[in-house]
Amino acid sequence: MSERKIPLAGVIGNPVAHSLSPRLHGHWLKTMGLPGHYIPMRVERDNLADVIRALPKAGFVGCNVTIPHKEAVLEIADLVTDRAALIGAANTLIFRKDGKIHADNTDGYGFVENLRQGAPGWNPRAGHAAVFGAGGAARAILASLIEVGVTDIRLANRTRARADALRNEFGSKITVVDWVQAGNMLDGAGTVVNTSSLGMVGNPELRVPLDGLMPGAVVTDIVYTPLVTPLLETAAQMGCITVDGLGMLLHQAVPGFERWFGERPVVDDALRKAVLG
Repeated sequence: MSERKIPLAGVIGNPVAHSLSPRLHGHWLKTMGLPGHYIPMRVERDNLADVIRALPKAGFVGCNVTIPHKEAVLEIADLVTDRAALIGAANTLIFRKDGKIHADNTDGYGFVENLRQGAPGWNPRAGHAAVFGAGGAARAILASLIEVGVTDIRLANRTRARADALRNEFGSKITVVDWVQAGNMLDGAGTVVNTSSLGMVGNPELRVPLDGLMPGAVVTDIVYTPLVTPLLETAAQMGCITVDGLGMLLHQAVPGFERWFGERPVVDDALRKAVLG
């Protein structure tokens, strides 16, 4: 009698030992009583294409992709979603039954769902959005803000050229502000987002004057080490609604898990506790 295949998934990166994804997907598999395994895989750039193409033959149904491979996988995939193409990176691969590799980017989805869960009254059209940072995460976040109806985004980055490049790509809804003037973006902002690694453990602080923050504004940081960054701490003291960055990681995992294992998981307090260990 033929043995029933157990679906496998995992995360590919370099380094990858620090990834919380195995804990996250492992919690869902266990609590939902589903067969399957999710493992971390450290893969060098030179081996990336070979490894990805071999995974379906080993029983893998898909995988997540993290730094530094999120851009490179677009060249390996057979099909790329519009949002992954727009962002220029993929974080989720689906190995289809017809043998094709399907690449998607769920980071923006995770960002928006985190805001909707953490700040249920969030209105993307209330005031403009102020965004710090113009790296890879910013691309996904800008695309998702525009998609949910934000019409005015002020963007500041320490290296202005990177912000200008995003403005050229995403269009007139984005206004670039010089880093030295970044604090001025907060005046009248309904949504404030730090997409940079500033404020993360081991990194410099986000040194932007925050006195322009408006009470009631929704402030979020994609950094989740520490869970409460100095930005979120100050924002809470000033009467803002704060949403930590862990939820973005949790929510971005939902679409991939559903495609791989056939059931839609939920993001709740039990999951947060399991992931934080």
